[in-house]
Amino acid sequence: MTYDFVVIGAGSAGCVLTRRLVESGHSVLLLEAGPPDYTWDYRLHMPAALSHVLSGRTYNWFYESEPEPGLDQRRLYCPRGKTLGGSSSINGMIFVRGNPADFDRWAMLTGYDDWDYAHCLPYFRRSESIGVGSAEYRGREGPQRLTRGALATPLFDAFFTAGQEAGFPFNDDMNGADQYGVGPFDRSIVGGRRYSTATAFLRPVMNDPRLTVKTRCQVEKLTLDGQRVTGCRFRAGGQWHEVSAAETLVCAGAVDSPALLMRSGIGDPTVLAEANVPVRHELKGVGQNLQDHLEVYVQQACLQPVSLAPALKWYNQIRIGLQWYLTNTGEGATNHFEAGGFIPSGVHLDYPDIQYHFLPIAMNYDGSQKVKGHGFQLHTGPMKPTSRGRIRIRSASPADPPSILFNYAQTEADRQVMRKAIRTAREIFSQPGFRDFAGPELRPGADQQTDAELDQFVRQHGESAYHPSCSCRMGSDEMSVVDSHARVHGLSGIRIADASIMPEITNGNLNAPVIMIAEKVADAILTG
Repeated sequence: MTYDFVVIGAGSAGCVLTRRLVESGHSVLLLEAGPPDYTWDYRLHMPAALSHVLSGRTYNWFYESEPEPGLDQRRLYCPRGKTLGGSSSINGMIFVRGNPADFDRWAMLTGYDDWDYAHCLPYFRRSESIGVGSAEYRGREGPQRLTRGALATPLFDAFFTAGQEAGFPFNDDMNGADQYGVGPFDRSIVGGRRYSTATAFLRPVMNDPRLTVKTRCQVEKLTLDGQRVTGCRFRAGGQWHEVSAAETLVCAGAVDSPALLMRSGIGDPTVLAEANVPVRHELKGVGQNLQDHLEVYVQQACLQPVSLAPALKWYNQIRIGLQWYLTNTGEGATNHFEAGGFIPSGVHLDYPDIQYHFLPIAMNYDGSQKVKGHGFQLHTGPMKPTSRGRIRIRSASPADPPSILFNYAQTEADRQVMRKAIRTAREIFSQPGFRDFAGPELRPGADQQTDAELDQFVRQHGESAYHPSCSCRMGSDEMSVVDSHARVHGLSGIRIADASIMPEITNGNLNAPVIMIAEKVADAILTG
């Protein structure tokens, strides 16, 4: 099998690259380890069912970290999408670009001026279609359609009011000129259904004769001829296959892209030796610089019956599911993460570095640990962690999950920002805007006040926001992995395009910047 391009991983970046390359007349083989994103499986398409897909393994790699030293040696759950659309098919559907200053920092950190915000903005606009915000910043005709939520419960208005009373402006478009403040989130939901990158980018070209899509294909390793990557070796239907391509595009995500490189003998010789993998190309930065967002829930009891708590009762879930199945409306047609905010901590940056997701119910992101009775919460966390982790393979076999260590909360700066985030969330909940709704604090609890007590709460209850990134970072120094056009240093015929090439994690959820990265890399490929 020979193609112009083989794309490894049909996640957000893989779907975008495939669409752009096929539209430009190239033959593409898209390989995905997971199953198709079946249209009949409500878990993938009902927005409110996101906890169902996160709690299962059908469409989810279901990774977990090593014992985290900064979190009382707890192993943290690290879900990764395993289907067409990748993590955009199992995520919370919140669409946040990041702060404009994030990309200016990318340019500063890498020395690549073409990755500053002015150069990234056209690719954000190209990718999306939304009917709100200024056309100077927002796209109107892109494949990724976006909508806003109905904000049906009065708790959302209370949040907006209280946020302003606490001193933060109302921001009607956090993907526009300025990210600062509280306001509604954009969401990848259209017509009451999840609008993944598979739906947005891949479906329109699925029947193009130049495209071949293969699911349930586990890529073992890249194939090399000297310093040139010629394709890859993968297993499908119980048999091994090899494919050749003019260029191989690795889009397996921040966990699996570095793992694939290491299985292929590309990485730090010491790490490869421990996994009994012969070195084909030394590149010490592979798997290093891993970053993620850590978050905790600040939860309040609700004095009035206006939260989503009744939706968790089994008999109501039957009604909600039936209404969504028949009409794509009702409580099942939203992710319920319809609002949030970005505020500065004042610790080490001069722009917002704390994100809040407001949820009108008290429960864990994956649906566990539901609070009895009515409640609401702020998902609270630092956006620019200074702690760094790593990814390593255990062996040359793709059947062995990689070793993931995030090293959360290892610096005093990170702990300081988290304390500020918790205290500011409490300040918002204490404002007059919540006077009619806010009951006793459920988490951390009113008795948890000192720095030491809040640090202990984070160690015991901190969770991943599911944003692994930066593990094959872009740059020109010895610990970087790709250049400004996403080409792997020292090799030809290969690029990486996904969250792994971020030099530093962005403010907010990662789906939007990953789509932008893929759009920009596609342009680099097609323009030479």
